[in-house]
Amino acid sequence: MRRVAERFQVAVTTAARWARRYRELGEAGMADRSSRPYSSPRRTPARVERRIIKVRVLRRWGPARIAYLLGLNPATVHRVLTRYRLARLCHLDRATGRVIRRYEHASPGDLVHVDIKKLGNIPDGGGYRMVGRRAGQRHRTVTLGKKRDRNGNSHVGYSFLHNAVDDHSRLAYSEILPDETKETAVAFWRRAQSFFTDSGITVQRVLTDNGSCYKSTLWRKTLSDNNISHKRTRPYRPQANGTVERVNRTLLDEWAYHQPYHSETERRDTFPTWLHTYNHHRGHTALGGHPPAHRVPNLTGDYT
Repeated sequence: MRRVAERFQVAVTTAARWARRYRELGEAGMADRSSRPYSSPRRTPARVERRIIKVRVLRRWGPARIAYLLGLNPATVHRVLTRYRLARLCHLDRATGRVIRRYEHASPGDLVHVDIKKLGNIPDGGGYRMVGRRAGQRHRTVTLGKKRDRNGNSHVGYSFLHNAVDDHSRLAYSEILPDETKETAVAFWRRAQSFFTDSGITVQRVLTDNGSCYKSTLWRKTLSDNNISHKRTRPYRPQANGTVERVNRTLLDEWAYHQPYHSETERRDTFPTWLHTYNHHRGHTALGGHPPAHRVPNLTGDYT
């Protein structure tokens, strides 16, 4: 037995235990068994576990808040929630408490999410996020092309990020445009469709919210002329368009507010590089750590 244990680099007692199981049960005894003890005297009482689960289901709190309410250790609450396989809060709809159903279309082009993100421009010299409120206000007054509201306050205006994201591959096409009118939205979509077509993606359906530009006759006719079906989300349900909403958040975190910028021009100059990185190099959790280009047949144009 000692020679066998040395050969397989295990303890002698382990080798003896496996040998005894084989003699008693044959091949069935070779299956792994749970290491859970027969009794756990120090386990959290069932009554306390029920209280933890009740607070989680009714209030949708995290382990720390539940622990403070019940006078427990947050690690204990976390173990109880894990033991009963309760979904994480990030996987729940906060309004209803239901688990969010996540889906992914089978092939590129089956569904493209389209949305617009409104973004404040940066005054020349830097905005308040970089230089503070007082200096930011001063920079706004000296920025060329500024506007004034009815109270006389200076504003440098807004930019509108028009985004189109393929549901299957997460391939994104985005432009910074001056407004969100129906003409601008339609012109953007024509360029986005050309981008997807050049990448080997034939768009079948488009999903948008209920913005006025997406409810216009011009938008509807543009899609129908290209045999594209248009779907709109339910009112006040941005979760239905969550793929592009997540891209909007990524844009803010990793580009728009990722570093201090001294002007709007400086920020816009970095956008094409960031978008290329997102499509070709940035690993995506929904794609197993691969970038969107991993799922696109002709993104580089090699087979055009």
